[in-house]
Amino acid sequence: MKLGNETETLEYKKSTGELKEGVISIVAMLNKHNGGKLYFGVKPSGHVIGQDISEKTLRDVSQAIYNHIEPQIFPDIKSVVIGDMNCIIVSFEGDDVPYYAYGRAYLRVADEDRVMSPQELESFILRKTSNVAKWDSEDSGKTIACVNDDLLSKYIDKANAAHRVDYAYTDKHDILQRLDLLCGDNVTNAADVMFNDTVDLEMQMAIFASDERLTFTDIQSEKGTLNQLVEIAEKYIKNNIHWRVEFNGGLQREEIPEIPVDAIREALFNSFCHRNFRIPQSNEVTIFKNRVEIYNPGTFPDGLTPQNFIEGSERSIRRNPLLAQILYYSKDIEKFGTGLRRIIKACESANVKVEFQMLKMGFAVVFYRSEIPMTDKMTDKMTDKNPKEAAILDYLKVNEFISNKIVCDLLSVSDATAKRLLKSMVEQGLIVAEGERKGRIYKKS
Repeated sequence: MKLGNETETLEYKKSTGELKEGVISIVAMLNKHNGGKLYFGVKPSGHVIGQDISEKTLRDVSQAIYNHIEPQIFPDIKSVVIGDMNCIIVSFEGDDVPYYAYGRAYLRVADEDRVMSPQELESFILRKTSNVAKWDSEDSGKTIACVNDDLLSKYIDKANAAHRVDYAYTDKHDILQRLDLLCGDNVTNAADVMFNDTVDLEMQMAIFASDERLTFTDIQSEKGTLNQLVEIAEKYIKNNIHWRVEFNGGLQREEIPEIPVDAIREALFNSFCHRNFRIPQSNEVTIFKNRVEIYNPGTFPDGLTPQNFIEGSERSIRRNPLLAQILYYSKDIEKFGTGLRRIIKACESANVKVEFQMLKMGFAVVFYRSEIPMTDKMTDKMTDKNPKEAAILDYLKVNEFISNKIVCDLLSVSDATAKRLLKSMVEQGLIVAEGERKGRIYKKS
């Protein structure tokens, strides 16, 4: 049996022995036409010869595409019978060009795959930047009715308080038009993810028992608007990291997280602002024993590294400029291109190690957790069981002694409660008592 001729969107390979060449053809067709089909078991002439196919064969094709094409694509790979011959068809599409196979960019010319020269690649990227519509400004297909009045009104109040918007809330149509969030009678994708509380935007969160992705102790999936998911993820991280308490010689206690909250929040907003929404994958927060990772699907700009932006030598390249503008008005992000520097600065002030990882499928901010001193570990453990005892131990870290009256003031409890609490801690060996009756004080054991 003979199929048609090869074209700029159709490629034939005799077998999966030509898998590498097939992967290159996929990339070449993606870069030229944003999609195509690849057959295994067909000669270049179009004659069907078939090939042996097992589950491993299909898995090998899938893994080759996953491991060697960047950015990632999600092809349809299936075994079919053509005539009486078994073949494999790979159908694929993607518009996040340029795509790379084995680290190189290719372009389809007639039925051949040609390596792009550096000059061609640069010109290709420039054309893409200037001509391709940004996802956030495209029509979401949803009407103004999907926008939640309360969410939009609160956003305008916040933008006014930040002095970046100088008009009051009137009605949905007027405000969305002012913010450039309308496409005819519909709203843009940016408006959808910001103000539609039934949007399908998703965040995955998990806690792992060790430093590796092996056993998780908690896993959650949440849906909501961009701001709602940032708040949920921030709370999730804050509730699952260590906090220490410091006293400045008085009764006021300051709770200090092991990772600065400002850096966490900056990383979360950046993870949404710069993600590739065209990829059917969620933002992720993963908490390990030694680190916290905030991940977004969306590769870093070609030819650049995080250091270029940290040093301030490059201007911001915004994957979603309209969304970035909306978040800037509400002061959820600051000047464009400064996010990484702000994270670095906050972590340096807190003596926290942070790392930016450019991954095949996206980008991750990794905060490394510090080793908690034993006294703090004791406090953390006791906080879960008896926060009042933990507060007393924290006070004794910076003060020589504590008394019954100080406990009353510190914890806002009665004299009798303070006495019972201190007696219990003495019996547990957590503190020692010195002196008699009204002159009695308590020190660290």
